[in-house]
Amino acid sequence: MSNIAWILIAFVLYAGAMIGIGAAFFRKSENLKDYFLGGRKLNAWVAAMSAQASDMSGWLLMGLPGAVYALGTGQMWIAVGLAVGTALNWIFVAKRLRRHTIAANDAITLPEFFENRFRDDTKLLRFASAAFIIIFFAVYTASAFVAGGTLFSQVFGIDYQTALLIGVLVILIYTFLGGFAAVCWTDLIQGLLMLIAILAVPLLALADIGGADMTRAALSPQFLDVFEDGAGRTQSFVSVISQLAWGLGYFGMPHILVRFMAIKSDATVKRSATIAIIWVILTLGFAIVVGTVGAAYEPGLANPETVFIEMIHRVFMDEGAIVPVPLIGAIFLCAILAAIMSTADSQLLVTASSITGDIYRGSVNARASDRNLVWLSRAAVVAVSAVAYFIARNPENSIMGLVSNAWSGFGSAFGSLVLLSLYWRRVTRAGAAAGIIAGGLTVILWDYIPFGAAGTLGAQTGLYSLVPGFALSFACILLFSLFSKQPPASVLRTFDEANG
Repeated sequence: MSNIAWILIAFVLYAGAMIGIGAAFFRKSENLKDYFLGGRKLNAWVAAMSAQASDMSGWLLMGLPGAVYALGTGQMWIAVGLAVGTALNWIFVAKRLRRHTIAANDAITLPEFFENRFRDDTKLLRFASAAFIIIFFAVYTASAFVAGGTLFSQVFGIDYQTALLIGVLVILIYTFLGGFAAVCWTDLIQGLLMLIAILAVPLLALADIGGADMTRAALSPQFLDVFEDGAGRTQSFVSVISQLAWGLGYFGMPHILVRFMAIKSDATVKRSATIAIIWVILTLGFAIVVGTVGAAYEPGLANPETVFIEMIHRVFMDEGAIVPVPLIGAIFLCAILAAIMSTADSQLLVTASSITGDIYRGSVNARASDRNLVWLSRAAVVAVSAVAYFIARNPENSIMGLVSNAWSGFGSAFGSLVLLSLYWRRVTRAGAAAGIIAGGLTVILWDYIPFGAAGTLGAQTGLYSLVPGFALSFACILLFSLFSKQPPASVLRTFDEANG
């Protein structure tokens, strides 16, 4: 049997299993709380693996290894920042956010939490949050679709546009059917598969190339220097800070924070945190190993973001493979599909929740039935998929670049406010609104608006937009809160009860 046949069998079985899970949860999603939070019933393993699998996406198996492959181990600082950010998010945010969203009239989305937490009758917080979620998730979901299109195109040798459409349809079907519970249970399977693949493949490739000494001998000292920038220069302080700052993004990621909201009990949070932190340290560490070993094992790739795919082929599927078992290779290629699916499905669902719950129910039809809202949410999933699909149609899009922009947008718009809303009772509605708007607009101005011939502020300074965006948002929340009237007694009382 040919390699393509093995791969096709594995993909069909895998995609069929994911769609089957979606169908199994179809009848269980009867109201918005079921469809968007799974009824707040996630156990420790599902919550942990779903949060981390939906976090990492194709970026873990394609974007980060590709950056290391192309520029050297100096790209590891992003992984360090993400590992620290993950741990801090679970330790300081998870339990409190779960409690506060329940106290805030059982909020099921981040914008709804902000509105209820600050008793915002103007709807400004809900609409501003929803707007930034829709904008940045369109870009973020497109990054997952680009990864899917690249994977199918590379593996099956088909046109990128056709490959893109196949990947979008598979993700769309099971997200459409099952909602949050289906997404989380599929994430559990996907997260475990990603972990096994990213541990096994680089270790086998390392053995095939002759061990660590042979790998080091094949790479330049500059490549192996964690303070080099990939162009023969020592990384600047700004560059290292920009990479470490990725960790700040976690505090504002709606698709991760919603997992915290859905955990079934406070006791479950601690077990989930342990599982999640171990998973993320292992996977990020080995993603760097993939890029490093891959640079020696498969040098000269036209597209560095395909290094993991090429390593799987050589280890399991090509003539002379060290482990000539094509079915295992095909299953590990499914791990990349798993990474892509696990983030795209979550992004689609959170964006749909903002369109349906935060915009439609918030301003158009407050009395809409849950059944109608669930179906409207499914329609929103289709609509958002269509927008992301058109963004992803350009095969030159960089997975790393798209993820970077969206990550910064969420971290800047929501990160500071999430932290302060959980730990500082003095935050006011004015401070919250100022923080969201200042953070989100800073990223748009920093990354997308050119200032003169030198280009954007990001291009001119080399500073990741999350740094100024997060800082400005934090400062605006503090200043506007201190210079506005203290929150009502009912807001302070609810805050104290949630922290009790």
